[in-house]
Amino acid sequence: MQSNVKDRAVIVTGAASGLGRASALAFADAGARVFAVDLNEDGLAETRDLAKGEVATFATDLSDAANCQPVIDKAISQFGYLDGLCNIAGILKVMPLAKITPETWDLIFAVNVRAPLFLSQAAIPHLTGRGGTIVNIASATAFAGYAYLAGYTCSKAAIVQMTRSLAMEFIKTDLRINAIAPGGVNTPMTKSIEFAEGMERELFMRSMGVRPTAEVEQLTDIILYLSSPDNTIFHGTCLNTDDGFTAG
Repeated sequence: MQSNVKDRAVIVTGAASGLGRASALAFADAGARVFAVDLNEDGLAETRDLAKGEVATFATDLSDAANCQPVIDKAISQFGYLDGLCNIAGILKVMPLAKITPETWDLIFAVNVRAPLFLSQAAIPHLTGRGGTIVNIASATAFAGYAYLAGYTCSKAAIVQMTRSLAMEFIKTDLRINAIAPGGVNTPMTKSIEFAEGMERELFMRSMGVRPTAEVEQLTDIILYLSSPDNTIFHGTCLNTDDGFTAG
């Protein structure tokens, strides 16, 4: 996939590990200027040390909407301009309905939906007029039912609709807003799944894909592709990268 992101200033959230880290490193390796954001300061330092290119870091808690505007302000202060926002930070909670609390539900939506929305709100004035891009991370679970994942699946379905709605709102500008919807991905977040007492593993596993989970590096080419100014035909789309999960 051909991408040209050299010298483009890009914010990558969730950059301390997993897909966020892999994306930050891929952008830096391709010559982009990366502003890496995460709650985990030590993980961000490791990402910066692993990078072959320019990576600046900013540790903050995106579950607090008040921290979204400062992310954009710090990135502009660092680079002087902004070309891309990749909303990759996410949270996954596996639990039966009876165990879901208002606090848990609100946390899932705060990280997975509210943060991308308010980061986008703050970034868009800087992205328009520059052929800027936003890439959101949805999930194959947005399109199918999953036992014990009500909060997560609802949040990812919301990301799909947010992507589409904002794409329509800014369709007369040069801004492009897209999402990808991976299936299973081999990340620390998915490896940390724990089953609470009373949960039936069979109910959860019946919704898993047949093929092996993807490695994060298989998705970074697509994220860079959607972030490239050369690929202007993509706007308001959600690319299913789920290895056939939603096909049947």
